[in-house]
Amino acid sequence: MSTTAATPAAAQTTAAAAAESAAPPAKGRLYGVGLGPGDPSLMTLRAVEAIGEADVVAYHSARHGRSIARSIAARHLRADHIEEPLVYPVTTETTDHPGGYQGAMEEFYEASAARLAAHLDAGRTVAVLAEGDPLFYGSYMHMHKRLADRYEAEVIPGVTSVSAAAARLGTPLVEGEEVLTILPGTLPEEELAARLAATDSAVVMKLGRTFPAVRRALETSGRLGEARYVERATMEGERTGLLADTDPETVPYFSVAVVPSRVGNPGSVPSGPGEVAVVGTGPAGPLWLTPETRRALSDAEILVGYTTYLDRVPARPGQIRHGSDNKVEAERAEFALDLARRGKRVAVVSGGDPGVFAMATAVLEAAAQDAYKDVPVRVLPGVTAANAAAAAAGAPLGHDYATVSLSDRLKPWEVIAERLRAAAAADLVLALYNPGSRSRTWQVAKARDLLLELRSPKTPVVVARDVGGPEQSVRVLTLETLEPSEVDMRTILLIGSSQTQVTERPDGTSVAWTPRRYP
Repeated sequence: MSTTAATPAAAQTTAAAAAESAAPPAKGRLYGVGLGPGDPSLMTLRAVEAIGEADVVAYHSARHGRSIARSIAARHLRADHIEEPLVYPVTTETTDHPGGYQGAMEEFYEASAARLAAHLDAGRTVAVLAEGDPLFYGSYMHMHKRLADRYEAEVIPGVTSVSAAAARLGTPLVEGEEVLTILPGTLPEEELAARLAATDSAVVMKLGRTFPAVRRALETSGRLGEARYVERATMEGERTGLLADTDPETVPYFSVAVVPSRVGNPGSVPSGPGEVAVVGTGPAGPLWLTPETRRALSDAEILVGYTTYLDRVPARPGQIRHGSDNKVEAERAEFALDLARRGKRVAVVSGGDPGVFAMATAVLEAAAQDAYKDVPVRVLPGVTAANAAAAAAGAPLGHDYATVSLSDRLKPWEVIAERLRAAAAADLVLALYNPGSRSRTWQVAKARDLLLELRSPKTPVVVARDVGGPEQSVRVLTLETLEPSEVDMRTILLIGSSQTQVTERPDGTSVAWTPRRYP
């Protein structure tokens, strides 16, 4: 019997086939499938395709075993799909896990990811179902963080409950340059109130047991009258209405609070009599505004103030502005009060803190007149220039200090000089406001010379200009080297006490600080 030797090509083919049969299967593909808010018809075409491509369909559920995600996608599941229910070990109840709630959940996510990894390693395609959008407060993200670096993964976005709620209300969420803030109801109540006060529109997620605190936060922030309630948007059992009228005992987890756009929305306009709110914008732009101030500025129908300060406030549709010169404070105050007396909500805009050498005094002085005694006036604090400059320089106001305005427009220089001597003799740190302007050029030199009679020439001095602004400059020098010509109306001076220290940082900057102990 004769034999024929295998050709080289045939040998290579045989070897390749053997290697292929011995190689592990190619890894599977991971899908995070967004299903939308609940109505199966709101699933995207790509979501349906991904489920169709999958060998394994995974979904989260509570211990009762019912999965909302599975119910949304049910019509697209096949008999040959391998189903992987990922059952939470705990939801809102307590747990005896040694790591507490967080520890129990971390252990659950690790175990769930391992189960899915076993399918992926076997070459199976895995679709993890997620209500709404997979990466928007969704459980899928915990799988994605643990698996996407090891396997090919695709996230398929879905319609969020936020969009669904707005659609079911038929109310715009945001318009123009309005800002939408999305908040979890699990935040502390005070934090919720602050964020609600500072934004234009908002959606608060995760209600259920958090509803009473969310309602109080809306009331505290002045937004309760605007708030709408949406339960199970696009799903069976959907309910909408005014949040203020909603019974807390009936609120499930799958519900949201919506504070919609204020543009063209009559329900968003605060009702009640006119008032004047005197607000401080801090030393510079929007970063220095408090949430309370933002709310007052948003609620106001009319803004009144020095034009430079009004320019710091973002424009709002329908809001009227009356800007004026910086030397007509009394007239500005009476103008604002007269508008409020006629039923308007007016915000008088001040720089820094309105109660520190600013508009609050002028408004309250005018409001003491009989003509305005019934007009409500609120004063809302802001970051004053002394505190802003001190923070930029370190902590020179760490102990007792006095604030003095060097402007002699409303009080004689003799009074200023007397107060400077008294503060210097008491060894107080001094914060000097309004040190100079085009029409006042000699006061800084006079103050420096007076203080040199009572303070060491080496006394630290902080020269802070345009703090928080684009031209911010903060320098630490000594009293004897203070150059009056370098000081203008945008500058504040902090004069140290005998205890104020200056240290040099590794980056070459000087830091001034006054110890809290006094010898």
